[in-house]
Amino acid sequence: MLAAVALLALSNGIAVASPAKSKRPAVTATAPPPAPPAEPLPPPKIYLFRGAMGPIFSTGMDRLSEKLTQAGFSADVYEFTICRLIGNRAIASYKESPAPIVLIGHSMGGLCSVVISEMAAKENIPISLVIAIDPAHATGDVPLNVERFINIFLSDSVLGGGDVVAVPGFRGHYASYDLKENSRVSHINIEKSDDIHRQIVEMVTQLPRIPPQAQADAVPLRYLVPADTLVELWDSGVRVPVRRGDTLESIAAANRVPLWTLAQSNSLAENAQLTPGQTIIVPRHLTPPEPPAALATPPPAGRK
Repeated sequence: MLAAVALLALSNGIAVASPAKSKRPAVTATAPPPAPPAEPLPPPKIYLFRGAMGPIFSTGMDRLSEKLTQAGFSADVYEFTICRLIGNRAIASYKESPAPIVLIGHSMGGLCSVVISEMAAKENIPISLVIAIDPAHATGDVPLNVERFINIFLSDSVLGGGDVVAVPGFRGHYASYDLKENSRVSHINIEKSDDIHRQIVEMVTQLPRIPPQAQADAVPLRYLVPADTLVELWDSGVRVPVRRGDTLESIAAANRVPLWTLAQSNSLAENAQLTPGQTIIVPRHLTPPEPPAALATPPPAGRK
């Protein structure tokens, strides 16, 4: 009995000495910290390349370089004969201080731009923009590391005429413009167009601000530009659904693109009947176009 009383007293003492277990405080879920704002892209580095006998026949590259420099960019002109040397410099510069790379070339310089793109692909270096202006026939295909490729050429040109295509599996933005219908354009003046220069400067300026577009949405464009038509340098197309009552003309007006571009992109006649739910390929503006200016309303008759 004494042992039983002692054991009972001992167990009660332990119960008194042991504090009661407290309930765990409820865990409050906290939202993850906001992601830091994306770092703005540094200005692109632009490399321009003349064709054969460049100081005589590719002077448009020098004028374009001056315009890009005036716009605040680093833009240097080189002969295509030192293509691989400049390519190695561009790759080394990117590894040291990554910045978007833009390559622009006329004639053999267009071929050089694709060669450097291929060199960069082996180093897993992206090329933001390549513009080939009547490149040589021997120009290779556009490699996968090129994000945007534009070819402005004359398919009937002997000195140029490179109808450059992309390698299988290419998912970037692609646009091809054949200007052979324009009798005023030749191989030795195609790179001197002030209108094309203006658009290239605008495109390079807009490059860091271009709205993102899913790769699957980028539709390649191939145009035979009508005679005496100023070409607008779209870099790809998008698919637009047809609504009830839409026509090619109304879609062209709504997207502010020429009617002929829709006819060619979709292999349709300009007066073709459309079906709701059908999709139409429309050239993509790099940035949304400004709203059209309001037309002045003439005063009613009899009023000054």
